[in-house]
Amino acid sequence: MYKAFRIISTFLILSLFGVQCTFLEKYFPSPEDEPSYFLDLKGIKNRGTLRVAVDNNSTGYYIYRGRMMGYEYEMLRDLSEELELGLEIKVLTEIDEAFDQLNSGGVDLIAMNLEFDSLRFQKGNFSKPLGTINTVLVGSTNSPRIQSWEDLEGDTVYVRKGTIYKSQLCNIKDSLNVNFIIEESKLHEETLIEKVVSEEIRWTVADQNIARANATYFDGLNISWKISEAKEVGWLVRKNSPQLLGAVNTWIEENEKKLIPILYSKYFLNSKNSYYRSTSPFSSLAGNRISVFDELIKEGARELGWDWRLLASLVYRESRFDTAATSYAGAQGLLQLMPVTLERFGVENPNDPIESLRGGVRYLRYLDKFWLERVPEVNERIKFILASYNIGHGHVEDAWRLALKYGANTQTWEEVAEYLALKSDPEYYLDPLVRSGFAKGHLAVNYVRDILSVFESYKALVKP
Repeated sequence: MYKAFRIISTFLILSLFGVQCTFLEKYFPSPEDEPSYFLDLKGIKNRGTLRVAVDNNSTGYYIYRGRMMGYEYEMLRDLSEELELGLEIKVLTEIDEAFDQLNSGGVDLIAMNLEFDSLRFQKGNFSKPLGTINTVLVGSTNSPRIQSWEDLEGDTVYVRKGTIYKSQLCNIKDSLNVNFIIEESKLHEETLIEKVVSEEIRWTVADQNIARANATYFDGLNISWKISEAKEVGWLVRKNSPQLLGAVNTWIEENEKKLIPILYSKYFLNSKNSYYRSTSPFSSLAGNRISVFDELIKEGARELGWDWRLLASLVYRESRFDTAATSYAGAQGLLQLMPVTLERFGVENPNDPIESLRGGVRYLRYLDKFWLERVPEVNERIKFILASYNIGHGHVEDAWRLALKYGANTQTWEEVAEYLALKSDPEYYLDPLVRSGFAKGHLAVNYVRDILSVFESYKALVKP
């Protein structure tokens, strides 16, 4: 009876007051989460895009001079190309949210360099290992040097919420009976490292790769004390997506001795490149600029009534912000205007960024006016404008007529895009309604998708 009373009392105390490494956490893990959404590789291919949850950090995914970069990103880009899919990136700061998105269908894959862990195996299926990693304690060289865990007695260690860092530290506390405080934070590992550098906090925890990358451009970091030995890391898919898992594993097997080591060297072993990418004002990690032409782009976007990051996405897609860019077809300048368009919209020097931007904006305003009555909803109309900018509004208008003929919704891009993609099929481009003839319409559909994908990345990582 007394023993039962003690157990009940202990349970009530824990429930009321909580502890750092709770009894419930350690001995009663959360029940297995059954995926509430089903879509395997075949369905994903029908959709046309692979949706992936990633982290915004100096190694995984970020924007640098308008370009999407990162160890995880470049691997995912190659995987999606291999699967003949578009890549739809979703930047998530909370790991728990990534699992929620995975099992509710928001994403198909989590690519956050996660360590294999029994609780995570309950929430999804891990891919084959992409490598191994260990975690380290991150402190300042001004802080006392750690020679044993007892040296942390009474200190506070800040860890990112949702990571396995807390459970690792809990195990150390319990096994060694060391009294230090573990404080969870919604901040990212790299933000917590910055707080260590500025001496706002004394200790945090990070994967060794992230810690090493930050140590290349932050003086005075001490990352020598290991918390765990090397563990395997990988990506996760839903439990009910075995085809996707198989495709991911096949890709890993084919690239584990080629592409993956090359990218690892690029992002983790080249400290000079890491420094410039992570400290540049044109990096989403350190600044809030996309290009040297941001002010011009913002001015043009105001004329259009667009988010400036959308116009920046168009400029990036057209010229990569290179004023001297010239296409094989003769398009020139930041917005790659053809000679006839340059003349029509008053651009005398296409290599002048001011002239090129203003000429391109005039052309976009013309296209906006062209589609205004037929597609009144602005976000849908923008997709028609982008496709028209790429392939010419005559071809897009043909697709619009075909959509009208076959009873599709002519005010939604998704349905009109189907007919634009069919303009390479004689059954459709020889239709009497079609005035502009044959076109590789699927390229324009992909063009719109690519620009909107870049725009989503800019929105997630660059302030308005």
